[in-house]
Amino acid sequence: RPGSFRVGGGARPLRRAAHILIRGPRPLHVDATGQLVASVLSKKAAAGSTHVLIDVPQGPTAKVRTPAAADELRRLFIAVGREIGLQVRVAVTDGSKPVGRGIGPALEARDVLQVLRGDASAPHDLRSRALFLAGEIVDLVLQCPAGEGLEQARRVLADGSAWKRFLEICGEQGGFHEPPVSSHREPVRALRHGRVVEIDNRRIARVAKLAGAPKARAAGLHLDAQVGETVQAGEALFTVHAETPGELDYALEYAYAHPDIVHVAEVPS
Repeated sequence: RPGSFRVGGGARPLRRAAHILIRGPRPLHVDATGQLVASVLSKKAAAGSTHVLIDVPQGPTAKVRTPAAADELRRLFIAVGREIGLQVRVAVTDGSKPVGRGIGPALEARDVLQVLRGDASAPHDLRSRALFLAGEIVDLVLQCPAGEGLEQARRVLADGSAWKRFLEICGEQGGFHEPPVSSHREPVRALRHGRVVEIDNRRIARVAKLAGAPKARAAGLHLDAQVGETVQAGEALFTVHAETPGELDYALEYAYAHPDIVHVAEVPS
């Protein structure tokens, strides 16, 4: 995320140490799951958190692929959190497809801003996920009756309080700035008429990385079609954004080599 959108995140020395350690799990034969739990919760503890909500998207092309793996991760987060004095709640959510339309720092930030501003064009799935998670953390912290946190989250989003508070947080970190816009972009188009039935999370993330994300803040991609939507042959499935022509070409080469990253099934006539 761009710096102006960061809220907390732990002490800088600990973050630097965590980044160094994360690079070496395979050569060091470190348990990747244990390392993940330790990295996430240590940073929350260092930041002074008392209550932590962990979102674990689970799906066939997500980082957590099976319900069993999600349950094991939930158990570890809660157990380790208890040992270091954190109240941890884990929400296992639908990771079968991307949430929102943007992938990449600025493109994701633009989705978030649309939700906070109450923009009618904001991604509905992102709005729903954000409200659900906000409700969960409110319930956890305030010990509300089930569902009360969700209603509070809906109210503060609808009346503009969430947007106002967001701007105040940005003000404490140097002020609000609109996300940057890429200088190079090109759509990847549907080869046939049909319905989008699947998006490969791992490969779509690879396209965004080849385009320069996350180091290049404006790079990534925008999903023009989401699962369940119908497209015509020649319509854009997603648009690749890059800051240099070379990175755009790298990303497009990979995308064209994997035409089913966004899988379109023919609709019976």
